This record gives sequence, C-alpha cells and structure tokens, in this order.
Amino acid sequence: MHLRSVEIFCEVVHQRSFSKAAEVFNVSQSSVSQAVQSLEDRLGALLLDRSKRPFELTPAGTVYFAGCRKLLESFHAMEDQVHRLQDKVVGPVRVAAIYSVGLVQMDCYVRHFEELYPEAALRIDFGHPDEIYEAVLKDEADLGLVSFPQTNTELVSVPWQEQELALVTAPDHRLATHDKMQIAELNGEAYIAFTPELTIRKMIDRWLKEHKISVNVAHAFDNMENIKRDIEIGTGVSILPIPSVQREVDIGSLAAVRLSNVEWTRPLGIVHKRHKVFSNAVAKFIELLHEDPGSFAVGESGDQKPVAEIGIPS
Repeated sequence: MHLRSVEIFCEVVHQRSFSKAAEVFNVSQSSVSQAVQSLEDRLGALLLDRSKRPFELTPAGTVYFAGCRKLLESFHAMEDQVHRLQDKVVGPVRVAAIYSVGLVQMDCYVRHFEELYPEAALRIDFGHPDEIYEAVLKDEADLGLVSFPQTNTELVSVPWQEQELALVTAPDHRLATHDKMQIAELNGEAYIAFTPELTIRKMIDRWLKEHKISVNVAHAFDNMENIKRDIEIGTGVSILPIPSVQREVDIGSLAAVRLSNVEWTRPLGIVHKRHKVFSNAVAKFIELLHEDPGSFAVGESGDQKPVAEIGIPS
C-alpha cells in the first residue's frame, strides 16, 4: 500500500469529488480513480458507493477512512518532530475561512508565508460559518477563520482582528460625500441586510434597536459579495467591515462613511480544536497572522505599501 494512495483517497472523501482531488494533487482524474481502485483491490472491498451522486462511503469505506485519517495524522506528526529537530517548516497548513475574510484580505498573509516557508503547503478553503466549524471539528482543517467566534467544550478561539464597521453606499448616494456621520442619519434608509440566521445580522439589529434606528430592509443575503453588488446598483445601503469593502472603495464603485458616535466592530477569531497539537508549519502561520500586515503588504507596483495608507478618510 502506497501512502500517496491513502492521501488521495482521503482527499477524494474530503472533497466529495474525484476531479477536485485531482486538482489538489495536480494529477489526472484517471490517476485518482486508479489510486482509489488499487486500495479497493487490495482490500477486496468497495470503499465508495459510486452509484449515488455524489458518491457515499460504504460501511467498509467509513471504517477505512477513519483509520486512514489517524494513520496520516500519526505519520505527519512523526515527520514534524523530525523537521523540528532540523528547524524546518514544511508540510500542510489547512485553513478554512469565511467568505468575507476573502482572498483580497488573505493575499498578503499567503504571499508572505509562502516567501518565508516555501516548503510548507498552505491551503485555504472558503465557506459559510457552519462549514468552517464543521471542518475544524472533523479535522479537515487545522484552523478556522470566523467572525464573532464561538467556543465550546471542543473548540478554542484566539482573537485575531477587530474590524471597524462603516456605512457603505453607492458613490452617488446622498451620504457618500460625508467623511463621518451620526448613526441617526441612517434612520429610514433602504437597507441591504445579512440573512437573519447570521450572527452579524443579529448583532447589527441589536445595535440599531439600542439606538432606536429603523431601516427598511430591501434585500437580505447570506454573503457579503451579494450585499456589495446590491449596494453598487443603488438598491440601498449597509453596515459592513471596512477591510471587506476596501477594494471597491479604492476603485470608486462603493463609498464607505465612518460612524462618528458609535464604535461598532466585527471581531475575527482563529478557531481550532481544544488540545490540538500544531505542526511547526501551522504554528508559524498562526504567528504570522498576528503580525502587522503593514510590514509586508505589497502594492500594485510591487513596492511595500503600508496598510495604514490604504484606509478610507479618518
């Protein structure tokens, strides 16, 4: 049995797709199929029920998958111990992040980490909050990046960022010319909200109620990209984290107005399983996340561009 075949099988199950697993390993889909088939031939048992779409693990596959995960965890832990003795930073770093953290915000961290530790393999998957927590709990991700982080008996949260919230409008909106505004000016505005089940929606609703602000919810979306697109076409305004709209503010498709009489923020946290032992590579990535990205953010020209220079008017 080749360890590579076991890794491929686990990735197929994780992705629930042969083609996506092939992309991860940069091999053909037929190579992935052959790797799984070789394991089934060796065991004399079907591991995947391919008659269903998407495929499902058979009872034998469920047992085998659980064992393979433990095998790979032990193997990678052993490798990491050896690498630590050699002061090497190698191996996988699996991160699951909410969509609104986004590639734009993560880009400077990813590039800097890859420059510092070229032998490490950083991978970031994006999803909804419940998918992030599930990935961490199932050990499909080493770390999760979420907003308004939750903890329980199985999960620990480490504070990461406090992102200032601002009023976001179309560039031609009457409030767009303001540098700052009182929250009372939002009263009666057409508003693009998050869907009710999301924590950020619950928090903003509570804050607005505390300040006796009433808005007219025009639409509600479960992701920030749709909210931004709706604002751009003039449907309404919203309260969003400044870093999540910085690109649109820079190109002029959105305007962001700071709120002068409230200090509303969206906390971001790093969640992981309680008592989890991190590999050297994962530990280094956590250290990097807590560094000031202004020291390694890169502008379009390729020059260092401090984050402090990218903000909206104070």
